[in-house]
Amino acid sequence: MSVQQLVIKTALKVLKPISQVFDAIVDPSHMSHYFISKSSGPMEEGKIVTWQFPEFETKFPVRVDKIETNKYISFYWRGTEAIETKVEISLTLKEDDSTFVSITEQGRDNDEEGIRWLTGNTQGWANFLACLKAYLEYGINLRKGAFDISQMPVKESGHDKDK
Repeated sequence: MSVQQLVIKTALKVLKPISQVFDAIVDPSHMSHYFISKSSGPMEEGKIVTWQFPEFETKFPVRVDKIETNKYISFYWRGTEAIETKVEISLTLKEDDSTFVSITEQGRDNDEEGIRWLTGNTQGWANFLACLKAYLEYGINLRKGAFDISQMPVKESGHDKDK
């Protein structure tokens, strides 16, 4: 009997043109205003970039899979867990020149650890979308000061903190 894979699915409409939304996701000079604190570079197909978040000292490698300008971004990462998952971000242009952003993440088994991952990362991607929307539509950083890391149940990933 095979174990069912868990899949996160979340989406939100951003009232900005698709090119602005795409750039805000792949360009760390934008992403650092709402999601990460640092990146080793822009997301480019076939490259590995390293993300650091304001709440964690740990650096997270992100293996960029596919990029279709203004349409699609996929990458693999390990987040705070040791298991690599695939994230897919799809952008759809709406009739009012806004952008519908859909995110899926998958690669975890339907077990106790997987359920913890599903809960945490679903909240994380919903937060990502809210922060992206706030940044692009209103120029504010919702993430700044939003998390009390001492209250977050974080499991170390084993990533080298000094990379």
